[in-house]
Amino acid sequence: MIINDDQVQYESQEPDSEEDDALPEPSRKAGGGRVRARMAAVQAIYQWRMSGTEIAELILQFAQARRLRELDREYFETLLRGVVYDAVALEAAFDKHLSRPAAQLDPVEHAILLLATFELRDRVEIPFAAIINEATNLAKIFGATDGHRFINGVLDATARDLRTDEIGARR
Repeated sequence: MIINDDQVQYESQEPDSEEDDALPEPSRKAGGGRVRARMAAVQAIYQWRMSGTEIAELILQFAQARRLRELDREYFETLLRGVVYDAVALEAAFDKHLSRPAAQLDPVEHAILLLATFELRDRVEIPFAAIINEATNLAKIFGATDGHRFINGVLDATARDLRTDEIGARR
């Protein structure tokens, strides 16, 4: 049985006291490497935005804290580098769909929007619905109470701009 990224469900849970740096566990292992890569990437993007830490240093910190275990490390680095190297253009892609300036966004929601917009724009092999679903799940895990609704709405509108052919083909 093949399970796509958009079929993986999450269990929101607090990290164990023994391993404070552990990522929440996806409820199914199939596709878990990419799911976990997205989770770690959101945290790294958040840290980059808050502290300005260089990419190489972030990767080293995550590796030393054993936060890169059991994930698709190559995908983690692709996401992190893609967002950091082109954050201004990514933000411009979703900015017109915001009800407030991007500078006023919750930092976690901002990180999720950057990551998902990168995937919508640059990872065309992943269906847009899967990307939106993954981002919504990340917001449920890491974001504010109703942040997932906000993320879903902004990304739906952004996908209409970035994936017009794919969305048109679905109709």
